[in-house]
Amino acid sequence: MGGDLQIDLIEMKKILRSYIEKGCLVNFNEPRDEPSTVIRLEKSKISRLVGAKSCTSHFFAVDCSTRTLKRANNWGIYLLRVTYATVKNRTVDWGFEESIRTVKGASYVRRKILQEIRLQLESQMALNVLHKANTDDYVLLDGASYFGGERKFNVMLYDECEKRRIKLLAISKQSPTLRDDKGRDFIAKTHAIAPQGCWVYFPVKRSDIHNHLYGDISIVKLCEDSPRAFRCDIMSYLSHAQCCDVPALLSPLMTISEDPRCLGYPVVLWLAHDFSGVSAAKLLQYHVQVEDTLKDAGLLDVLRQEELSCNFTDELHGARYAFNMEWIDRV
Repeated sequence: MGGDLQIDLIEMKKILRSYIEKGCLVNFNEPRDEPSTVIRLEKSKISRLVGAKSCTSHFFAVDCSTRTLKRANNWGIYLLRVTYATVKNRTVDWGFEESIRTVKGASYVRRKILQEIRLQLESQMALNVLHKANTDDYVLLDGASYFGGERKFNVMLYDECEKRRIKLLAISKQSPTLRDDKGRDFIAKTHAIAPQGCWVYFPVKRSDIHNHLYGDISIVKLCEDSPRAFRCDIMSYLSHAQCCDVPALLSPLMTISEDPRCLGYPVVLWLAHDFSGVSAAKLLQYHVQVEDTLKDAGLLDVLRQEELSCNFTDELHGARYAFNMEWIDRV
């Protein structure tokens, strides 16, 4: 196990020893989730996308997964794996970093804290790989374009991409907060009135930096054979440029969105997501390492009793370890 993970394990012992001796606070003032956005649908905002015959741009993407190693009602120990993937023509490169984080609090508290950790890890990974990117290359984030503050991407990433004129986009796997003026799913309703083929609806909503929204929201369909469209936030330094042609900006994404595995999603984001997965064997290895560390510190017996009071339902369903049952939702 690497030196960084040994530091994580030392921190784990410190946090859980403090929990056993002092407990943890019940109150937690969590930041609000993204507010719902209600938009009147306007067909005139839809433009066709025309695929390029060839594309020389380099595409970068980052993603981070969370797997539970051990959990109880008031604490959890998690493995986080942040990855990057790059695609240029048919050449793929990728890398990853892993860390173990220990979080105190009720499950909803831990869920928010883990979201904050993931966004910061993704931001730092993207900053680390920017040295490989050139002007007019693309960096794709998984999520909405919220920067600065809690549970948002690091604004340093935005600033660095703007400075180097790198095309930073944020593409969400789902966007339940976008609704039309009757409260229906906005993406689905846009798809219903859009033409055949690939298209972009722009703008859905303009950026609002005072409320941390750094990109103009669009809806984009990147693969003709897929029924799916996605929210795509275009950073304001791109969309507000005097010579910006939004369809021309987004059309190169069509060249990396035709892989049938990806269901119309850009393959570089799909690869970053896929590479963030951790094998069951490796999860078990980390689980054993965590238990050995807690046993050596004299904490395991007390913590295991708390774990047993939390995981009875999991064991009824045949799950011996926390990571057998969940990915992110149950923390």
